[in-house]
Amino acid sequence: MEHRYRLLLSCPDRVGIVSMVSNFISSHGGSIADANQHSDPTTGWFFMRVEIFAESLPFSLERLREQFAPIAQSFQMEWQITDSARPKRVVLMASREAHCLADLLYRYHADELDCEIPCVISNHDALRSMVEWHEIPYYHVPVETADKQPHFDRVLQLVRDHEADVVVLARYMQILPEALCELYPHRIINIHHSFLPSFAGAKPYHQAHERGVKLIGATCHYVTQELDAGPIIDQEVTRISHRDMPEEMVRLGRDVEKTCLARGLRWHLEDRILVHGNKTVVFN
Repeated sequence: MEHRYRLLLSCPDRVGIVSMVSNFISSHGGSIADANQHSDPTTGWFFMRVEIFAESLPFSLERLREQFAPIAQSFQMEWQITDSARPKRVVLMASREAHCLADLLYRYHADELDCEIPCVISNHDALRSMVEWHEIPYYHVPVETADKQPHFDRVLQLVRDHEADVVVLARYMQILPEALCELYPHRIINIHHSFLPSFAGAKPYHQAHERGVKLIGATCHYVTQELDAGPIIDQEVTRISHRDMPEEMVRLGRDVEKTCLARGLRWHLEDRILVHGNKTVVFN
């Protein structure tokens, strides 16, 4: 892909936003590679994503931000401009289950994810060999049930040391403390089976089998202080029938979990997600 700048913005809806943004770009000789917009009639809020060919502009990214700032202020915009030439740094976290982590590592190894993975953090040592095969550092940070704070202190230190832009909980089975969630708003991505909260607790697929469910799925979302209630990025489902035993449901559930997580992460890496309140607008 050619070098691009990505402009994301949201603001109160009013006449002239699209015209102002496009005229600003064209007035500097800029060429738009892709553009999407959405006006929400319920909230009266406007959302926009624009990709600009970087080489078409006569100045740097920092100069672009300086030039755009007065326009953003006049429209009361929440906005950012990112550079496609700078891959985001993704710290992966996992526990014992390997399917989501293995899938993301494969996609990374196959250049399907435009990012850097500086490390993997786990509260178990079971996945070390798989991660180190990909030549990625693996940090085993055990959890003491009686006092989990040292674990989370070490996790935060590692995330900071590796300058993470985003943290992905690839079936990491610990609940992050509120303080950590607040430090990385809309930068921690989680995956869970979509039975929550209907089938919370142990063996959710066995519970679902007993109830005779006909759909199983997964939800990818940003992590907030409220457990599994953050803004939803993506969801995936597959049909099952009375013939499917719990073991088959587990297998199918793992398939949708890894597909949903990979897609949600890719959208985040490509700056396709805007968050407003507890909802997302995803320009996919």
